[in-house]
Amino acid sequence: MPKGYWVSVYRTISDPEKLAAYNKLAAPAVKAGGGRVFVRGGRVVAHDAGIAERTILIEFDSFEQAVAARESAAYQEALAVLADGVERDFRIVEGID
Repeated sequence: MPKGYWVSVYRTISDPEKLAAYNKLAAPAVKAGGGRVFVRGGRVVAHDAGIAERTILIEFDSFEQAVAARESAAYQEALAVLADGVERDFRIVEGID
């Protein structure tokens, strides 16, 4: 069964305090949903139209699990705290195996 992945690239972080509050709520929500964080921040080299900003990669056992974790009440609470504190490109993608 193909795995599912959350891929987030932060274009701007306008409110670091909101991001910190989000991180405190999002981490346990992701873990409860079965997610495993592979990349969180760190060094980035961007090419083509990419941006060298904070990048997050989280793996789930399936695409469906990744979608369910995003829709969970716990993660929705984290999103409410984040609100307009960042501008990010957030995607859920299906793996190839």
